[in-house]
Amino acid sequence: MTVEGTVGNVATAIIAKLRNRRFTSFAELKLAVSEQLREYNHEEFQKREKSRYLVFMEEELPTLGPLPKYPYEASTWYYGRKVQLNCHVSYKSNFYSCPCIHLGKTVDIKAMSSRIEFYINGERVKTHETFPPWVKNRYRTDPEDMPKEGQYQEWTEERIVGWASSIGVNTLLVVRKVFESVEVKEQGFNPALSIIRLGKKYTDERLETACRIALERGFGSPRYAHLNSILSSNQDEAYLAELAKVEHEPGQTTTFTRGVEYYRNFGKGGSDDRR
Repeated sequence: MTVEGTVGNVATAIIAKLRNRRFTSFAELKLAVSEQLREYNHEEFQKREKSRYLVFMEEELPTLGPLPKYPYEASTWYYGRKVQLNCHVSYKSNFYSCPCIHLGKTVDIKAMSSRIEFYINGERVKTHETFPPWVKNRYRTDPEDMPKEGQYQEWTEERIVGWASSIGVNTLLVVRKVFESVEVKEQGFNPALSIIRLGKKYTDERLETACRIALERGFGSPRYAHLNSILSSNQDEAYLAELAKVEHEPGQTTTFTRGVEYYRNFGKGGSDDRR
């Protein structure tokens, strides 16, 4: 009843007072309503002290909590998403960082139009703004989520580079290019490992040849998709067959010019650190 009474009072104090005025724009109407509302709230009560404005400022406002940081949005939940070895969680073809203390755990994702939230056992552990729907294979990384120097990690850049070095010089160069192309080294873990693991599917020798082909074709930073395409279509075998043919033709020499860029940053490769 109090609310209904207040609505009636506002209708009388504001709407009725403006009923005979003519407005030519919404801005003019809004200004007039604001002026009448301010007058209504500052008017002193007839049967008690103060005004509506003073009661709100002195008695009600101190008891109110802050408004939520984000307005309410409808959400969709996705359950059981793993925090990957690079401390990121995959969501709609993009990757969002999660604090490294949760590495290997599973999170539940609360997805809204503007952001996503990660929950573990009902507790929110991270919030990110989402990429637009047309953006793919991008990383949203909070540096605070990444492991600090010396903190335990199952995988490191050095270990992955060492594994690539044991396969061959071309695989090593490709993996180094992966790490050179990312802002945070952990972002390179998955792309680099996916490349190296092609050696288990096709053999290390074929992977090494595929990396050589990709580099000679001028790929700035060859990735899994490029190399898998070469291997699945047997382009590496055709490449080696062509090399053998040229080498056996009388008077023919085999020359492949790689240039400075091919060998840039090439040095010690490390040791084989596979498990």
